[in-house]
Amino acid sequence: MAQNNFLIGRGELLTHPIAPPPKAPRTKEVYSLSEARQRLRPQIDRAVQIFDELPQEACPGDFVVARLALNPSFIAKSFFPVALLRAINLVSIGSRNIDIEPEKWSRKAPVSKCSTTELFIAGKRASFRAMPVLAETFQAGADEALQYARIENISSYLPEERVKGFGRPKNEYFEVGLHLLSSGEDELFVAKFKQYAENLGVGLYPDLEFSAGALWFTPIRASREQVTELAKYAFVRVIRPVPRLRAFRPVTRAPGVSLTCSLPSDPPVSSEPRVAVLDGGLPKKHPISPWLRSYKKSDDLAADIQGGTSHGLAVSSAILFGSIVPGSEAARPYCAIDHYRILDKESDKEPSLEMYRTLGFIEEILLSRQYEFINLSLGPDLPIEDTDVHAWTSVIDDYLSDGETFMTIAVGNNGEMDKASGNARVQVPADCVNAVSVGAADRPDVSWCRAGYSAIGPGRSPGVIKPDLMAFGGSTGAYFHVFQHGTSPSLVPNLGTSFASPCLLREAIGIRAVLGRDVSPLTIKALLVHAASSNGHDKREVGWGKIPEDISDVISTPAGVARIIYQGELKPGKYLRAPLPLEGIEIKGMVNIAATFCYASPIDPQDASCYTKAGLDAVFRPNDKKKKEKAKHANTKGFFSRKRFASEAELRSDTGKWETILHDETRMRGSSLSNPVFDVHYNAREGGAITRGAERIPYSLVITIDAPKHAELYNEILQVYGKILTPIRPQVILPVRI
Repeated sequence: MAQNNFLIGRGELLTHPIAPPPKAPRTKEVYSLSEARQRLRPQIDRAVQIFDELPQEACPGDFVVARLALNPSFIAKSFFPVALLRAINLVSIGSRNIDIEPEKWSRKAPVSKCSTTELFIAGKRASFRAMPVLAETFQAGADEALQYARIENISSYLPEERVKGFGRPKNEYFEVGLHLLSSGEDELFVAKFKQYAENLGVGLYPDLEFSAGALWFTPIRASREQVTELAKYAFVRVIRPVPRLRAFRPVTRAPGVSLTCSLPSDPPVSSEPRVAVLDGGLPKKHPISPWLRSYKKSDDLAADIQGGTSHGLAVSSAILFGSIVPGSEAARPYCAIDHYRILDKESDKEPSLEMYRTLGFIEEILLSRQYEFINLSLGPDLPIEDTDVHAWTSVIDDYLSDGETFMTIAVGNNGEMDKASGNARVQVPADCVNAVSVGAADRPDVSWCRAGYSAIGPGRSPGVIKPDLMAFGGSTGAYFHVFQHGTSPSLVPNLGTSFASPCLLREAIGIRAVLGRDVSPLTIKALLVHAASSNGHDKREVGWGKIPEDISDVISTPAGVARIIYQGELKPGKYLRAPLPLEGIEIKGMVNIAATFCYASPIDPQDASCYTKAGLDAVFRPNDKKKKEKAKHANTKGFFSRKRFASEAELRSDTGKWETILHDETRMRGSSLSNPVFDVHYNAREGGAITRGAERIPYSLVITIDAPKHAELYNEILQVYGKILTPIRPQVILPVRI
């Protein structure tokens, strides 16, 4: 192997806490208190009138829900209207991003349409009636007065706004998302909803209910008229047609051509990684038995679903061997796998409800906490929406929020559908922020492009960069070859994101198998993002780019290049300094510095606009000798830029702080560096507001220092920092790539 500079570990031992920088000046107010009273009074009166027309049984405990849009100048967590809501006896139960054109804002630029936060506010009808009266008692300058003046619009949440279409004319299956309160009255409001639904004749399925954060999901069977009435229930967030699960992409077979290969004779590279494949099962006869640790059926009594076992075998084949070259020996697997059949023939009995039953099986496996690596190549046939988070996404993200599981999810094969309508966007649950959503490249070599069928971004914000990564998934010009049923190792050509996803997981498993426990699943995620190449393609189509075909390109570097790993935890509200290991080292010539921050975040599913509870502010300070007069810290240099992929509205908001992956690079003269550092601040929020009860979060930072004219850089770093840093050497011999 030509490359021999392995990853440098224990970078976290260089880090240390620092004092926070001075607070930024306060944002200029937009509306005066008297203006706010005049603007909002007629809006509140209209909302109250609509509330009074709702049936009493649709308003449990006399509660109703309003929409409150903040002026775009005040959407940061520090502006959350805590004091105002407390004064009026209202509570925030969720949020989402919307586009509005405010009357005024604090910016110097002319007013234009932009993104802001819309809160869902619950309270008794009497509280909304009293709102304008109480506003007259607010004292100018008080917190509740300032927060009242920062409201742009307030309105009722109309029943028709909650219904996201009816589907096909004869469709009678829908899913309902219900807001929950944190006051301990959740069970009462759910019971009242069920009673309200039963009185309307709506069919309920109590065995298929799910809770995620402050949202409760359930499928129902109802007519359009019943859905319209059901939407009047105060705490309904959304009602939409139940999507079907994605169809298995038909196997592509070359007629009259027999494709074979030989099986590897060596055992798996490692026995350590625990890997689960969640798919459609395995046929009775297949050639992967030597590498199959276990095969489990989530429902032992159900029969196989048509096409399920072929798909399950193909996905398992991709994890074990990647794309197999016909006529050759299949690559040596990195480890054995467990296969779970989570989709079966029982799904056909009520196909519109299969999605919920399948999610239940997935939750059981995630709840077991057995696996470091999981692949999911199926999901709802539903492109993501910006305003609401789906049950599949929120349930999976919640279980992955500890950062201890690397889960790949196929983005879907809808990339050739209409882009303007959003039908080509990544499908649920590939919008997870704690998983890795994988798109398909059409070729394995450097000439790759996005396969036409592969779904595109952008994702929801936070989570704008979707897909996260690309891997070879096959095309009509270069098929992805996998095993088919039968005991002999015969191959079938195929294509789809269903194979790109396990193909990428195979590389993640390979890193773990070769380097052992020195790298966490979160660090493996950061390493793959760090090593990916967009090949000049639009990030909205390929995310951070395609991973290398050889893991050596991820875990080792050539002369003049050093790659350092920092793994640790961040404390909420605190600032951490991560120095680059360059003290006393004068770099010759130009240097390219690339950095990737990756962290796992707890989530608030009910707050689509504030979905992640954790966010990072990361700044780069390249030279400690350059600082402003009386400044505590050195000057910053722009590093993590969003301009290449964010819209103008997104750039004007603070949403970039809440992305769980930050990656960028900069080029500069080596002589301009003097004790360079990254300073990181962990922001914590809950329900969009400041919180004091946040927990620590795991993070991983990967930094590559590339100085072509400084061939001994790697060795010099280890000489200077030999008592702190150490190479992460392979624990096994890397499989040779032919």
